Amino acid sequence: MLSDTSWVLVCRPKGANTGRLRQTGQGRREAALRGPGDQRRRGGRGTQAAAAAIEAREAAATAFYDMDQAQKYIDGRVTVFEDLDAAAAEPARREFAGLSEAADAAAVAYISVLDAHDLDDRDRSPAEYDAARRAFTASTERLQQITRNLNGFAERLAPRMARLEAALDQLPPRLTAARDAVAAAADAVTAAKNAGMDASGPEAELDRARQALAQLGSQGLGGLGLDGAIRKAEEVREIAGRAREAAAELPQMAQKVRNSLASARTRADAVAHRVGPVQDAMRVLVRGYSQTCWQDLRGAPDAIEAAVSRARERLNEASAHLARAEWRQAQQALTAARTELNAADRRAGQVTGRVDRLREVAADPAGPAEGARFAVRDAQRLAMAQPGGPAPQHVRVLDGLVERLENASKRLTGVNPDYWAYLQELEAITTAAGDVVTRIRAERAARG
Repeated sequence: MLSDTSWVLVCRPKGANTGRLRQTGQGRREAALRGPGDQRRRGGRGTQAAAAAIEAREAAATAFYDMDQAQKYIDGRVTVFEDLDAAAAEPARREFAGLSEAADAAAVAYISVLDAHDLDDRDRSPAEYDAARRAFTASTERLQQITRNLNGFAERLAPRMARLEAALDQLPPRLTAARDAVAAAADAVTAAKNAGMDASGPEAELDRARQALAQLGSQGLGGLGLDGAIRKAEEVREIAGRAREAAAELPQMAQKVRNSLASARTRADAVAHRVGPVQDAMRVLVRGYSQTCWQDLRGAPDAIEAAVSRARERLNEASAHLARAEWRQAQQALTAARTELNAADRRAGQVTGRVDRLREVAADPAGPAEGARFAVRDAQRLAMAQPGGPAPQHVRVLDGLVERLENASKRLTGVNPDYWAYLQELEAITTAAGDVVTRIRAERAARG
């Protein structure tokens, strides 16, 4: 019989899995489950040996029933375990398969004993009754041992099943939230389309959410296991949420695109007006400075005009998309136009900025040099402050920078000095000094 702590029989739910057809044959096994009571009504033995044999037969029948019910119910519980967490259930299924095989073999042996000892036969001798009693007693002990093994397996499985079934309570609200999110996304997409918006993007996201939700509802947990089903439900909710937000933003996007288009056209006109000042600046560079000061900027006015022309083409495309309510495509065309205008604006600033910088250095060549000299001295002070003195590799680099700093002014010779090369050299010296400072601080941090 099962212990009070076992959930195999006392906790068996309605509709539990009744097991598969076993090797004994379903009909023969069911007959064995019914047999002892029917035989007892036909038996009626007067001798002590006959009574003992019948009592042993009834005990074996009870043990057989207990084992059969335990085996069937645990088979159902393991199946539920597999549905909830297939990977974790695999060892349990393997262990139960061994127990089930032993139970099937014990069932076959019990039925064989039942067939071999017909206690309704009035012509049996006391010795035959005694042999029957011993056979039924041995069968009872075997059946009870297997039942104990099954109950032990069930007790080990119970905590894991309890945790999984507790976690299973999380799934229904997650599924409800996922379905609600899909419904809300569908309403938002429908509203956007009814308003004449191009909702193809949000609609594609909505289709993804619906497909994922269908996978959950197709069969049980959709073959995902409990954790996988919970994650999938959350994924559905997130995808549907993005679809709903994107559909709801379409009207705002339409107005935003209209405003952006007007702003971009104004900016295109402003950038186009910079071509004249850029041409003037280029003339100043060509006439007043050496070729190395402006050769990298050659063709800037033409490049700016071409970029503005391409930007206006993109803006015309954006306007056409707007007319067809293709908001996303219009936004993409606007982005391309802005990229062209940014490049043209940057190019214009390089030309006019170059003139300003060259004029500044021509008026005061020592000013930029002083900034570079300060950076080198700062690096030297930091190197000298190191425990044990400056590292040789840092000394070599800094000495080289000092020499480069002294030689930089030699570039300012001739009628049109190469002020641009002079500025670039000073910037390179400043950057190199900063690199030395960074390395020294990193080495100090590594030493703790």
